[in-house]
Amino acid sequence: MDDKGAFHIVLVEPEIPPNTGSIARLCGATNTVLHLIRPLGFSTDDKHLKRAGLDYWKFVDIRYWDSLDDFLEAQEEKRLFFLTTKTTRSYIDAPFRIGDYLIFGKETKGLPEDILTLYAERCFTLPMANPNIRSLNLAMTAGIVLYEALRQNSKIGSQ
Repeated sequence: MDDKGAFHIVLVEPEIPPNTGSIARLCGATNTVLHLIRPLGFSTDDKHLKRAGLDYWKFVDIRYWDSLDDFLEAQEEKRLFFLTTKTTRSYIDAPFRIGDYLIFGKETKGLPEDILTLYAERCFTLPMANPNIRSLNLAMTAGIVLYEALRQNSKIGSQ
């Protein structure tokens, strides 16, 4: 797959196999590159991971990174978008372009605070109408944000 013609979803230290499996399936369906940053909270042989991805794994371009620092050093900063509950800037306001990286933190802790501080102007959130709900499931959030990025770039819709 041509990196320049695709969006990228980055999961930083994902912990829940079904979330990663569902996101992998999403990536396969949208020709999006999936980046997994270690340590992973599960084995890639996990039956829940494989079940969530069904038989679509062969259609997913997956890249592994040993650390978030290794990943960040290899990317252009202007292509990075960090999704977090710790900002008020809506993902709808993000100017997504093909080739961008949509970066999501681990399910229990999100992205590291130092990363959120360093890249504060590149942080976006999925707003919640109910203040009692902190966030949505990681796979659902990734799907919503990715489809907004695709919509902004006319990569989906009637053809």
